[in-house]
Amino acid sequence: MGAIPSTRHHRRLLVKCLLRSAASAALLTWLYYLVPLDRELGATSAVLLVLGLVAFGCLVVRQVTAVTRAAYPGLRAVEVLATAVPLFLLLFSAAYYLVARDRPASFSEPLTRTDALYFTVTVFATVGFGDITPLSQPSRVLTTVQMVADLIIVGLIAKVLFGAVRIGLRRRDSSADSPPETLEDGP
Repeated sequence: MGAIPSTRHHRRLLVKCLLRSAASAALLTWLYYLVPLDRELGATSAVLLVLGLVAFGCLVVRQVTAVTRAAYPGLRAVEVLATAVPLFLLLFSAAYYLVARDRPASFSEPLTRTDALYFTVTVFATVGFGDITPLSQPSRVLTTVQMVADLIIVGLIAKVLFGAVRIGLRRRDSSADSPPETLEDGP
């Protein structure tokens, strides 16, 4: 880890990070539109949503560990968010789509996948409801679950990622300050 990278190198790393982040979000969105969402709404759908959220949690835990070990933890954290947030939103969007398809009176209007995604982002961004609102008890419960999960995502995961970035920076700085290993130092 000897020399400090040049500004040009930093720009190149930033561009690569942003391109990977955009590609990740685009791929997840493409998969959302591609995956067949034609199953009946029921216990299996609820289990799949819960399993998706558990997988999301596992992904975040694994990625936070990667942030602490990254050469550029801030950039790595950006990539984590660029994958985690779209995945989280798309899981809820798929759930809303399934609810609306199976029980059309659940929302103020029928939802396409795009409408479901729009509604999910509206809830996540806390801009309030306008044209699409949950009407049935199950759709309101699902929306409430997303709102609580949004608070957890925004608060807890942001705090954890920032902490991981700090740990990664300290680890990087301490390894840069230590003298290089010699053959006598051993492994």
